[in-house]
Amino acid sequence: MNTFSSRLSRPALLAAVMLGAGFASAQAADISGSTVAFLMPDQGSTRYEQHDHPGFVAEMTKLCPSCKVIYLNADADVAKQQQQFNSAIAQGAKVIVLDGVDSAASASLVHNAQAQGVKVIAYDRPIPDGKVDFYVSFDNEGIGKAIAASLVEHLKATGVAPDGVGVLQINGSPTDAAAGLIKQGSHEGLATGPYKTLAEFDTPNWLPSNAQQWAAGQIARFGKQIVGVVAANDGTAGGAIAALKASGVSPLPPVTGNDAEIAALQLIIAGDQYNTISKPSEIVARAAADVAVQLLEGETPKATTTLFNSPSQLFVPAVVTAENLKAEIIDKKIQTPEELCSGRYAEGCKKLGIQ
Repeated sequence: MNTFSSRLSRPALLAAVMLGAGFASAQAADISGSTVAFLMPDQGSTRYEQHDHPGFVAEMTKLCPSCKVIYLNADADVAKQQQQFNSAIAQGAKVIVLDGVDSAASASLVHNAQAQGVKVIAYDRPIPDGKVDFYVSFDNEGIGKAIAASLVEHLKATGVAPDGVGVLQINGSPTDAAAGLIKQGSHEGLATGPYKTLAEFDTPNWLPSNAQQWAAGQIARFGKQIVGVVAANDGTAGGAIAALKASGVSPLPPVTGNDAEIAALQLIIAGDQYNTISKPSEIVARAAADVAVQLLEGETPKATTTLFNSPSQLFVPAVVTAENLKAEIIDKKIQTPEELCSGRYAEGCKKLGIQ
């Protein structure tokens, strides 16, 4: 695994995409008119519609202006994604970028595609039982370790004694191999401190409502013993925070997140969420587009590591808290003050020096 760093700048990340994935300086074959499919798993997270898809299309347009991109979202439905995958092949896709709803079910899709000469790039979520042609993602295990270790350090720094207290751990979907990596990393991060895990939950389909319902039950069970929540992404974090507020918990314990969604950044500004992970999805989307073009050209994309027996490129994102939100999000132009500081968040933005 890559070493996790919170100091890698957005320009450096973009450079890493170019160097790590190996941008082709000239097309090795005539790929004009080729079809590529970009298949995303759900709409529970806003990132796919707002960042991943536009980022992929923009880079494909740059690298192969005449190429056709098929974009489909499975809405967390395994059967629907299988239909979409088969439809993409029927429409002539020669490369499919797949962010699978179910990692196990995705393996059979990979085998079927490769038997027909179609290349498959696993995107964001790995496919452990299917040897894909390439895997592009952020370092998910590193993400889990970073958010949990950040929480542990915060609890230590604020003088929270470990006796008689602990944390809740809210993981992602049990059918998502990337969630499994985040979960493993979270275990490693929590192991750096003295705080026990009171209870742990794998959130079906990553749905915030599922996380909220489970968290509500744990709040009733453990009450003031809960001194922190390790949530695997911003959606599950939002669910946990909603449950804490509905139960009248005040002050809120620190809650982690991941994805740097606008809603989560605003929760950090308001003091309701402790951290998130800034991983501009466009970075991975652009890398996937570059790999897709290289595969179309018959080239072998450069891998920097191997994961689940597949050549891989993993990118290293940044941990964001209130202390560095301005530097990591505003100064790097990932979001603007206008997008984050409206209404009730204006005062918090002033305190953080954002406005």
